[in-house]
Amino acid sequence: MSEDPTPEATPDWAHSFGGVADAYERARPTYPPEAAQWLVGQQAATVLELGAGTGKLTEQLVALGHGIVATDPDQAMLDRLQRKLPEVSTFVAHAEELPVGDHGFDAVVAAQAFHWFDLDRALPEIARALKRGGRLGLVWNQRDESIPWVRRLGAVIGTQDQLDEPAQALDDSGLFGPVEEARFKHWQQVDRKSIQDLVLSRSNIAVLDEAARAAKLAEVVAFYDEYGRGMDGMQLPYVTRCFRATVLDQPGDDDPDVEAADRDDPSDGNDTDMLLIDFR
Repeated sequence: MSEDPTPEATPDWAHSFGGVADAYERARPTYPPEAAQWLVGQQAATVLELGAGTGKLTEQLVALGHGIVATDPDQAMLDRLQRKLPEVSTFVAHAEELPVGDHGFDAVVAAQAFHWFDLDRALPEIARALKRGGRLGLVWNQRDESIPWVRRLGAVIGTQDQLDEPAQALDDSGLFGPVEEARFKHWQQVDRKSIQDLVLSRSNIAVLDEAARAAKLAEVVAFYDEYGRGMDGMQLPYVTRCFRATVLDQPGDDDPDVEAADRDDPSDGNDTDMLLIDFR
């Protein structure tokens, strides 16, 4: 009996974006301000962002007046974020092992990243980082493939986004209350150059060899030449799907020292001294 063939190496998706950080920043759509507000709220808050990338969501949260600590597994992505948002604190970290103190954040958010997490490890870490009554917010931009030409573009580009509903995972964890969902529509202006950057910024393309990437770029340029409007570009429609859930009190949360710290906390939502980050 023949042996099973040796499996191909699994791509390191979490670190696949660093080499295309500039293309990612140029090509990926932003998030609607109303979506960022829905995730975190209007009142100034301390926010831990996981998988922040080049800061597409970060930028919207900063504009709303929130104090942000942005993390990502890839330093190259964070370097690009800091070029745009030098006032934001950043550090390299994975969601499964957060070098932060307990109960330090009003909100934890993840944009286009939750599907990469090992949830058995990440969800307890997120719950630990949140203050009592703190909120986890998740968001994805999805191309509106109810439109035929957008669906055809999706077939050309492909996807690595595992868009399983997060509600079940949060419910099963026993760490969060009921999950709320909201949707927002917006459009991105795409031209012949930026649609190539959009392709290059995708993890499933970034891990290809040079010849395969060139072939995919040629395919998407041919698509644009058929459907685009030259210098006028095209309006690429997105549906932004948002989810939020409040962390539940956990055993040990009634520790009197924790309660005293909560009562004495002078933070106004922008004081990063209370984040208790351990950079060791």
